[in-house]
Amino acid sequence: MKNTPTEAQLATIPGLYQTEHLLTQDKIIQAHFYLGESHWFIAEYDHVDTMFGFCILNGDLEMAEWGYVSFQDLKEINILGQYQVEYDVYWTPKPAGQVDLIRLGGGIIADPRDEENGGHWKWHTLQS
Repeated sequence: MKNTPTEAQLATIPGLYQTEHLLTQDKIIQAHFYLGESHWFIAEYDHVDTMFGFCILNGDLEMAEWGYVSFQDLKEINILGQYQVEYDVYWTPKPAGQVDLIRLGGGIIADPRDEENGGHWKWHTLQS
């Protein structure tokens, strides 16, 4: 992994299930990892190996989803000895509702009825 986060950086991420009381758009995306058009936006971490967040693989926004990923697996991805997952050292934590790729990937959708009623965009989580 390029720019592997330090223990201090990882310590700032809430534990698993600690943000489940928040609406999806309000969950703070604490960390961003990427490799080409693959992105992992991390909101929670068990501080051992399991991370929870929004994942987009190979730019496929239609199949993007919220779920779990192994931090160890991210660290071990190495393609042809040249390409590795990179920790985004310039990432600033922000609510999921403010991350364009999460919105474009269907992680949060806008309700156009709110705008029709003269209000601001209102964000909703997707329902299965």
